[in-house]
Amino acid sequence: MKLSGIIFSILFLTTQIAIAQSRYSVSGNVVDANRQRVAVYARLLALPDSALLQGAPFEDGRITFGDIDRETVALRLSSIGLSDTLIVIRRNNRTQIDFGTILLREHVQALADVTVRGHAPLVRQGANGTMEIPITGSILAGSTSTTELLGRSPGIIFTEGRAGVAGRGEALIFLNGRAITYEQMAAIPVSRIARVEVIPNPSARYDAEGKAVINIITKQNVDGGMTGSVTQQYAYTQFAGSELNTLADLQYMRNKLALQANYALQTGNSREVLHTTRTRPSPTEYLHSDLTTDWQRKLRNYSNFGAGAQWNLSTNSYISLSYKGNLNSLGGSQNSSNALTDMKGSSFYQSRVAKDEKRWNHAVTLNFQHTLDTLGSALFIGTQYARFKTDQHDRIAENSVTGDSTGLRNLLNDVLVRIRISSTQLDYTKAFRHGGKLETGAKFSYADNGSGTDFMVSTEDGPFLPNPGLSSNFRYDEKVPAAYLNYQGSLRNDIRFGAGVRGEYTHYSLNTTARGGQVIGDRYFNVFPNLFISKNFPNGVQSRISYVSKITRPRYQALNPFVIYQDPFTTIEGNPNLQPEKVHTFETGLQYKQIDVRAGYTYTKDRLSGAALRGSSPNSYILKGINLAREHSLFITASATFNIAWWSTTNTVTVSRNKLIDTEYGFATVKPRPQLYAYTSNTFDVNHIFKIQLMAWYLSERSQGLYSDFSRSTVTLGIEKDFLKNALKVRLTANDIFHQSHVHGKYSVGATHIYYHRTYSTAFFGLGAVYRFGRSGKITFNSKSTGETEQNRAR
Repeated sequence: MKLSGIIFSILFLTTQIAIAQSRYSVSGNVVDANRQRVAVYARLLALPDSALLQGAPFEDGRITFGDIDRETVALRLSSIGLSDTLIVIRRNNRTQIDFGTILLREHVQALADVTVRGHAPLVRQGANGTMEIPITGSILAGSTSTTELLGRSPGIIFTEGRAGVAGRGEALIFLNGRAITYEQMAAIPVSRIARVEVIPNPSARYDAEGKAVINIITKQNVDGGMTGSVTQQYAYTQFAGSELNTLADLQYMRNKLALQANYALQTGNSREVLHTTRTRPSPTEYLHSDLTTDWQRKLRNYSNFGAGAQWNLSTNSYISLSYKGNLNSLGGSQNSSNALTDMKGSSFYQSRVAKDEKRWNHAVTLNFQHTLDTLGSALFIGTQYARFKTDQHDRIAENSVTGDSTGLRNLLNDVLVRIRISSTQLDYTKAFRHGGKLETGAKFSYADNGSGTDFMVSTEDGPFLPNPGLSSNFRYDEKVPAAYLNYQGSLRNDIRFGAGVRGEYTHYSLNTTARGGQVIGDRYFNVFPNLFISKNFPNGVQSRISYVSKITRPRYQALNPFVIYQDPFTTIEGNPNLQPEKVHTFETGLQYKQIDVRAGYTYTKDRLSGAALRGSSPNSYILKGINLAREHSLFITASATFNIAWWSTTNTVTVSRNKLIDTEYGFATVKPRPQLYAYTSNTFDVNHIFKIQLMAWYLSERSQGLYSDFSRSTVTLGIEKDFLKNALKVRLTANDIFHQSHVHGKYSVGATHIYYHRTYSTAFFGLGAVYRFGRSGKITFNSKSTGETEQNRAR
């Protein structure tokens, strides 16, 4: 090599080394007042013009930016419900700057004599497809209940009382990172909710149950003092009548002791009407049944309550004990009429069920957590015991008209259900200075479910005699030990990844006397891996790809073949042969600021579903859960949020295509047809005097290969105003104004064509008031339930 070439090579190498040494990286852990990592959107800005250099969301709160070549930059950190933080960074000849722990404080609306106007966007996109929905300060805070709040949130769809995520399916409900039941969700005062996280790709740390996670985050306060709120809500619908909700919560902290309590009471009326037709067109077994069932429920006392105490052993550790319970006393009636035509002629049947049902549910939770360092390493140990009790005493009167003859029959249906659930969980998190995080843990859960059903029948006012065909006993026992390992880190400064695996061993036994008796038992081991990779580009675009595997086990009562009476020819029964469904989901997405586009494919084996199947008599049908062979699902969704001074709008569009495949029950197949889901939420600030929200969603018709669903929609209008220096908030709501959120569709199975139309009392006018009192302090109470995934299956 010539001397000039050697000199050039040395100069080039020296220049590159100098350039490399002139670049540096920054990192840190963003936490809230409770010293818990929070999802954050970080922007690296040039000075003095604030031009964007780099920007990305960090779901786990560990921020890292590299390849910075400017001597002075600004780091802006934003997280829902917390104040934006701006940090000026000066290099000072350093190649790596680690801020350690960065504390973000709660957002304060008033600064001295200056009042901050405006509102946050309804949706903020996070890493790996996570979507955050702020509640504080939004019109969603005017919802009459947590259930209504979720039903009005973007991307969340309620079907027959269960919450799901668009493009995903049914989701688990979490509170502050731990699963809760629907009854416990109903007890959460809306005024205490800070934000809702929709997690379509949960890591191995979450239980393998469910296809997605909806995590409700409550407000965290840390200064001593007492705060609380009282909420009163009244709703009226012409379809069902009136409903009254009273909610109260109280938090208190002094020195190391934190206390909290809450109570919610729901009374009034609820109604649901199901219209079903069943047609067998075959001339040899012709049948046409036109059935209407009207549930006119009287909510005599629907109470949810809870209390807890926490002792802060130090600034880094605490121990807490909490209790949650609910009492549901249900009255009212269930009225059915069935006009039936078959080969023998026409007949008409009526029945009335006088409802008398009580449910007592209790759960006690004991937690210990210790934060090991300022990076976020922690140890958590928790245990929970829950007990569920249901007593049902229904009185049934039947009338029948066949030709010129009439019939009268009375039935007594007594049901006793007892469920005991216990679980213990250990989680360990190790956070590394370079931004990586290792999570590992184990859990053991146990469930014991027993029930007895006694049917007594009296014909033509005769004596009541036992009916062995409708009576049964049931016992189900299940043990599930599980363990997981999960790691998240960076391959480079602009690439994040996460990988994890969860293993669950299931051992169960089932014994029932129904239909001649069955004894079933099995044990199996499942492994659930998950993986995600995301890349941040300098222009603010983030790309990602992920894989998640899940399992959905049948609810305990879905396995119980005891009889729920609907009419003389229709019963609802569990299926002890149900198998868990196994789910594999692949997703890819792009995100730029508040615009997010994602697409995915889900394969489900042994898909849990349901159908009306023919019973033992020619005209009888049994509504029961079944396993379909498999399901293929594709979806693409796009969402965008925009803000101007007086208007904030969030819009989501999802197109999905599902194909269900049956190999056992004789479903008639139809060509799959995609479904469109469109959502819009618009908040208007009227001259800072009051706010108006217009929210609407639409689900188009679809065919899933076996089932066809018709379109449904809703339009909701809300108005809210603050009084008494923002201590009192009053809201008026017109929910589902056109009453078009009916669930209706059709399918054909076993030579029977079935149409159904289900109407709920969703169209109502509501008036709500929330009054907050006490010191505007900050109280921290932590209670992490370990067994709510199993408790959700108790429904």
